[in-house]
Amino acid sequence: MERSLYHNDADFVSAVSGARGRLNYGALVLGILVGILGLGVVIVGVVLHQPLIGLAGFVAMFGGVLLALRRTSRGPAPKAPLGGTPTAGRGGATASSKSGFMDRLNDRWERRDDDRGE
Repeated sequence: MERSLYHNDADFVSAVSGARGRLNYGALVLGILVGILGLGVVIVGVVLHQPLIGLAGFVAMFGGVLLALRRTSRGPAPKAPLGGTPTAGRGGATASSKSGFMDRLNDRWERRDDDRGE
């Protein structure tokens, strides 16, 4: 049933899947630096007994964590042509070579059953 869903309603599967995009390493580094800076501001606020400075440092730390966890948004995948011809602008790679890891495993499993004659 799951395989049928993947093959028949790919748009629905992509809409409800947990894939959120790739990790943005620039944002990760910047977020870590902002978080460390915020921690320093919190320490300065505690040493100076200034709660507003400590609060500003906490907000900076929180913002740094959010920035570090941000992922790049990926646009909708281009539709593959029906004939199995290479996609334009992709360096000649076919749509089947761009399939996901689980799709390749499912294909291998189905070929294994076909090879055994079942």
